[in-house]
Amino acid sequence: MSRDLAEATPAHAEAMAALHASAFPPAERWAAATFATQLALPGVFGALAGAEGMVLARCAADEAEILTLAVVPAARRAGLGAALLRAAEARAQAHGARKMFLEVATGNLAARALYEAAGYTRVGRRPRYYADGSDALVFTRKLTPAAAIAE
Repeated sequence: MSRDLAEATPAHAEAMAALHASAFPPAERWAAATFATQLALPGVFGALAGAEGMVLARCAADEAEILTLAVVPAARRAGLGAALLRAAEARAQAHGARKMFLEVATGNLAARALYEAAGYTRVGRRPRYYADGSDALVFTRKLTPAAAIAE
């Protein structure tokens, strides 16, 4: 699948918040100000797939974390989530990250299937992590640093 992904900047905060709102329940939605603040921080990066999806992640030392990934309901099950995940992994690898982490709601079976299919393994649980009181599962995947890829 060929998808055009654009690098997200603080100027995309409104669009990212709208995408997030269409993909998450009200208690879990992020405001535009949250996206703008995050994207202005060192090590934080994102990608947009038009009005269909987005990912926000951050790198610190040799680790990276998916902060949020959203695909609008009408665009789901077409590989966009996987494309956004790969884009975040590639960017993290380029910054020297060796491991990617993420949290996902225990009840979000579609997202869990996406992450497991991409090679993520469950390494923990965060009780009552989400605003509705549900738990989060912590997943991780080893990344190959960009220098090793170039060799």
